[in-house]
Amino acid sequence: MDIERTFIVAAPQQRVWEFITSPADVAPCLPGCERVEITEPGKYRAVIEVKVGPIKTSFNVGVETTEERAPDFAAYTTRGEEGGKASRLSAESTLALKAIDATHTEVTYASKIILVGRLGKFAGGVMKKMAESMSNRFITAVKERLEA
Repeated sequence: MDIERTFIVAAPQQRVWEFITSPADVAPCLPGCERVEITEPGKYRAVIEVKVGPIKTSFNVGVETTEERAPDFAAYTTRGEEGGKASRLSAESTLALKAIDATHTEVTYASKIILVGRLGKFAGGVMKKMAESMSNRFITAVKERLEA
């Protein structure tokens, strides 16, 4: 499943970069993120609760920064599993920032997500709608925090 979104934040690029690449700052913007722990520079673990159709579950995920060119670009690898290993996910993601002017930044993120196991059967329509809803809530939360 591929997700790509672009949005504009009324904040300078450096401020957006510092916020969006900080796990502690960005975690509260991620729908369902219950906690995040930085394990070492460029690596962190998180617990994310999701609801897909009738299934409500949590994923334990590990995220690693694989490339970073501040304040323009970052790439990440995410690996995780649902409790009991009923489902597993992996994702390759990129984040790109571009200054529109001194006070506005364009943010583009893209993820290629692979989901296998019991939730993999929802791949396609249901998962795409859930991912789009989570993206919309994430964008709203990021903008509210940065534009406040």
